[in-house]
Amino acid sequence: MRRTIILALAATCVALSTPAWAKDQLVLAIGGEPEQGFDPLLGWGQYGNPLFQSTLLNRGPDLTPQPGLATTWSLSDDRLTWRLTLRTDARFSDNTPLTAEDVAFTFSAAAKAGGRADLSALASARAVDGNTVELTLKAPRITFIDQLMTLGIVPHAERDNGYDDGYGRQPLGSGPYRLVEWQEGEQLIVERNPYFYGPAPIFERLVFLFTDEAATLSAAHAGQVDLAAIPPALAENIPGPMRRVIMESVDNRGILFPMQPDEGQHATNGAPMGNDVTSDLAIRQAINLALDRETLVDVALNGFGRPAFGPADGLPWSHGDEQLATPNLARANALLDEAGWKRQEDDGLRYKNGQPARFRLTYPSSDTTRQQLAQVSAEMVRPLGIEIQPTGRHWDEIQREALHQDAIVFGFGSKSPQEVYYLFHSAHAGVGFYNSGYYANETVDQHLEAAQAAASAEDAYRHWQAAQWDGTKGYGVQGDTSWAWMVNLAHVYATNRCLDLGDLGVAPHGHGWPVTANLLEWRWTCD
Repeated sequence: MRRTIILALAATCVALSTPAWAKDQLVLAIGGEPEQGFDPLLGWGQYGNPLFQSTLLNRGPDLTPQPGLATTWSLSDDRLTWRLTLRTDARFSDNTPLTAEDVAFTFSAAAKAGGRADLSALASARAVDGNTVELTLKAPRITFIDQLMTLGIVPHAERDNGYDDGYGRQPLGSGPYRLVEWQEGEQLIVERNPYFYGPAPIFERLVFLFTDEAATLSAAHAGQVDLAAIPPALAENIPGPMRRVIMESVDNRGILFPMQPDEGQHATNGAPMGNDVTSDLAIRQAINLALDRETLVDVALNGFGRPAFGPADGLPWSHGDEQLATPNLARANALLDEAGWKRQEDDGLRYKNGQPARFRLTYPSSDTTRQQLAQVSAEMVRPLGIEIQPTGRHWDEIQREALHQDAIVFGFGSKSPQEVYYLFHSAHAGVGFYNSGYYANETVDQHLEAAQAAASAEDAYRHWQAAQWDGTKGYGVQGDTSWAWMVNLAHVYATNRCLDLGDLGVAPHGHGWPVTANLLEWRWTCD
């Protein structure tokens, strides 16, 4: 551990030794730092709380939009134009006013930046006056409202302290905190934004430590942090002076299957694509039937999670009947027999047209949870005569060599159905990490497009669900079985017994410190 972190932890120990009523600083070890900095145009805040920036709308506990920077909002009858009225007291942390020009710039620039914020549907963004903005779409897109709840607003590039290429390292926003110091790879120090329009945060200063799992747990046991993210496998090992807090999530892990046969083709990024084993429906169905998801939760997550059967289990746009009962090896074996996968006595493997039922299951080598999921899944599938080869690689190597050819242990999970669109629409095949298996089904595409064109989020639900399974076709376990979803993780934290985190709600995938989404509700209860 570097000397600066040691000094920070030492300073923290002094702070922790002061009377509880004087506590105005928290030390947090809740995840890694964003590689591209704290820039909303490049993706900061899409999975959680942008911290330094404000969003036009906030997402309520029931996922409905609530006022943020915008006090009122409406969508035109043709569902193409959003009109939002901004509050008049919003200011950036340099005490300059936030106006509709800043909002229009943010959306226009984000659409060009190609970051995680998908603004491909945006036709134009314009300031009607100082406090009114209009966002016009190319075509109706029901999930566009999610960008109103996740895209942090940055200052216009042409104003003083405006947005530039270095913004992510020195962010200026209207959120509850402002950056004091960022020692990359070590720690981030932030303090209250005195010009924040909302209620002042209880805590004057936050220190985020960027430590690995082992160092985080050691710091928690030493009493050097107030809140620490604990991997599920270690979640029983909570330090005595702290308490365990569990945040339920749709943060899932599953096996994405390459859906195309290996015909020597290459993806647009030059990586090889196709797999003659996983492109066979019977193989995918058999693996799904063989997985004992309850055991995966117990073994890989130490019991801190629940089985997963789809990308959004329990959310309104997920199909309620897309579940499998207990593992059914007899049915799995029968499907393989019917599909022509014959078992050979000499090695116990199944073969079809000379092709052994063998493939790599690749995971990021730094992720112990995914490693365990891959290894345990391989053992569960082995009795079928299918050999899964767990293989750890660095993400760079996965992207370069394995992304479209190996089965991959991926993690997703979002509070927006937009992610379902990314994962299963053929237009996103080979685009980033999402549909890297090149899944394509015209009927599924039609359901997804109908959902995007729906008149309301509620009306769209039936179309999202139909894409998973419409009674005949779908991407889910009753249809094309394009994934073998495994588990939904519980997010486990060790927290100071005096720190009340309030109602944490349901977390999305772990990027972006989702536990901080309700930061303004946190309270210190000791006196």
